[in-house]
Amino acid sequence: MSTYSRPVQLLLCGLLLLTLAIAVLNTLVPLWLAHENMPTWQVGMIGSSYFTGNLLGTVIAGKMIKRLGFNRCYYLASLIFAVGCVGLGLMMGFWSWMSMRFVAGVGCAMIWVVVESALMCSGTAHNRGRLLAAYMMVYYVGTVLGQVMVSKLPTDLMSVLPWVTGLVLAAILPLLFTRILNQHNDHQEPARVWPMFRLRQARLGVNGCIISGIVLGSLYGLMPLYLNHQGVSDAGIGFWMAVMVSAGIVGQWPIGRLADKFGRLLVLRVQVFVVIMGCMAMLGNASMAPALFILGAAGFTLYPVAMAWACEKVEQHQLVAMNQALLLSYTIGSLLGPTLTAMLMQNYSDNLLFVMIASVSFIYLLMLLRKAGEHPTPVAHA
Repeated sequence: MSTYSRPVQLLLCGLLLLTLAIAVLNTLVPLWLAHENMPTWQVGMIGSSYFTGNLLGTVIAGKMIKRLGFNRCYYLASLIFAVGCVGLGLMMGFWSWMSMRFVAGVGCAMIWVVVESALMCSGTAHNRGRLLAAYMMVYYVGTVLGQVMVSKLPTDLMSVLPWVTGLVLAAILPLLFTRILNQHNDHQEPARVWPMFRLRQARLGVNGCIISGIVLGSLYGLMPLYLNHQGVSDAGIGFWMAVMVSAGIVGQWPIGRLADKFGRLLVLRVQVFVVIMGCMAMLGNASMAPALFILGAAGFTLYPVAMAWACEKVEQHQLVAMNQALLLSYTIGSLLGPTLTAMLMQNYSDNLLFVMIASVSFIYLLMLLRKAGEHPTPVAHA
């Protein structure tokens, strides 16, 4: 059976459209608020409400998938996201926009859980790395294309909302032509999310998703600030951020294939070591192009490999709950990492961005090395 079956292909097509909408809104919402002269703390609160919605959406997605199935839960999540888009145009105000971004955050998180869980249930230990690599490639390509659309199209509120909402609704169409089945045994009791955090055999995957959240959250949120303080122009910042994200896109497929072939543990150790090397290169004033490229290629591919590790350590009927736990871990890391790193940068030095990333990566590397020899390679074990 082909790794990229018809349901997988259509699911990724829908995800691409949704990612375009997510990327456009994540960029433009702070700008729209700034144009309305809202205080910085209110802009931050509205941004936080989106991530709070992510947390709630992640928690409730499992029950919704169990009750409605993958397809109907995907339709519902897309409609919730569309409501969050339309609501932005109904009234301009702090509380209304905070509510609408919360709603959008719930819908987005449900979409991610549905897509990731569906891919995990469709795959095996031999091809999950490639499936997740394809998922991340589509996500990052959609993010880059979203930024291109922002730079080429009118960005005023009422010009953007109609076609963004149209993209979200159009993302439902591919799933109307296929059915994604949850292949676990109906006689087995569905797993709960919180026990997944305590599974000893999957702990490296959960910890990897937390570390990935810290690394990517810090790079996304604070790298532009670091470059700005180094005197890089706005256009230059956009270029270097594109280099870093593009490196993540380029690295997804080969790293996913290597993880399937040689095992997740070995690949995770190499990835984390390369992240540390990339941080040291940035701290050592090495050429920015290769330093950012290797940092992006290794850092942006941590999440799918860590996720695949954790998912292959559980039974088929536990996959949805495990995906919820992993997405929760990533979200918590992406919330806590930038907050702590920003405080360190403000009080001490901008270089602490890379010190922080290297430090948490080194801690994770020690965990991975301590487990060396205790786990068989995933493919051999399968």
